[in-house]
Amino acid sequence: MSLFEPSPLLVAFILFKSFVYLEVLALLALVRGLFARGPSRHAALLSLGLAGVGIYASFAPTLAASQGLPALPLLPTISRLLTWQQGLPALLLASVPLALSAGLPGRRFRAIDILHILLIAALVGLGLAARFV
Repeated sequence: MSLFEPSPLLVAFILFKSFVYLEVLALLALVRGLFARGPSRHAALLSLGLAGVGIYASFAPTLAASQGLPALPLLPTISRLLTWQQGLPALLLASVPLALSAGLPGRRFRAIDILHILLIAALVGLGLAARFV
């Protein structure tokens, strides 16, 4: 490996946070939103909305450029938030409502919470490994 060749952990972290995390989070929040009741459903739908905004911010510049559309409103602000501190605070912020829905009344499917914990652990683990290795 040369000086200018990136670490495989760094590449895995970038791919995971850019193309996997928000999509899987949105899927988990959608399942919880469809089957939960009461406050747990509302928290999951909030997490789905935040994940949707993050996914939109990832793909909107490409779609706008391909269609010849002008700059989209609020996109620079959302993009700055998604790149601040390698995007970890924004991604974890989108996870907070889904994590809270695990303790709210009306929750169903404990497997969603287990998968969500594994998703967060993978994100934080890859982030730490990419930073310190």
